[in-house]
Amino acid sequence: MIQSSRPRLRLMSQTPVSLVVGGTSGIGAGVSRLLSARGNTVVVSGSRSEADAAPLLADLDRAIYLQADMQEPESPAKLIAAIQAAHGRLDDVIYSAGATVKIPHADLEAVTDDVWERILGMNVVAPWRLVKAAAPALRASGNGTLTFVGALAGVDVGGSSIPYAVSKAALHHMVKLLGGVLGPEVRINAVAPGLIETPWTSGDAWDALYDHVREVAPLKRVGRPEDVAELIVALMKAGYTTGQTVVADGGLSLIP
Repeated sequence: MIQSSRPRLRLMSQTPVSLVVGGTSGIGAGVSRLLSARGNTVVVSGSRSEADAAPLLADLDRAIYLQADMQEPESPAKLIAAIQAAHGRLDDVIYSAGATVKIPHADLEAVTDDVWERILGMNVVAPWRLVKAAAPALRASGNGTLTFVGALAGVDVGGSSIPYAVSKAALHHMVKLLGGVLGPEVRINAVAPGLIETPWTSGDAWDALYDHVREVAPLKRVGRPEDVAELIVALMKAGYTTGQTVVADGGLSLIP
């Protein structure tokens, strides 16, 4: 189901229109704020209610919220159709939604088929459906961009669980393959964040990892959503870059 916070908006936008899926918190919220500050018309999408999204929308100019559950197969196409109806164009798509579960890699029994299906569904299949749905509008833009939030776990050994790491590796490879077929009208890239302070990584279970990163990473700190948002916007502007995954981990992956 697609529900809009401003269903009567039908003006054709004269500014770039950017869709941020998973844009209500963490990295997605950082991207939404940064793009709005740059003057883009921002469409924030997430599974949360309109009331939950209201504090973020209050900080944004020319923004609407479209509630959508990306686990539903029809949601990506409905989401793109709603944006076209509201704005008449789409220039950028940022996918910051996803799923994970914290399971020690050695605990094979805890990784059930349901875990695999949910994580692969949100981290690989939903982005694929979104690419298919958005590609015509992004091609019509003439300079469309797709940017996916991957993970360091998909580049190196680590991550909250094996299914999560595998799903992000698959996402990175999908970006590489799509980079070869979407050009020249559309560029697609991914970012691979290390440990970032978000609601996903809050709580006592993460304290030891926070301490470890602050101790050994060359930049001596954990990342912030704004750090990744800045990289995403930089890739959106990088007109000669496509099919790439760029790591943002404070140098953690440089440590042997």
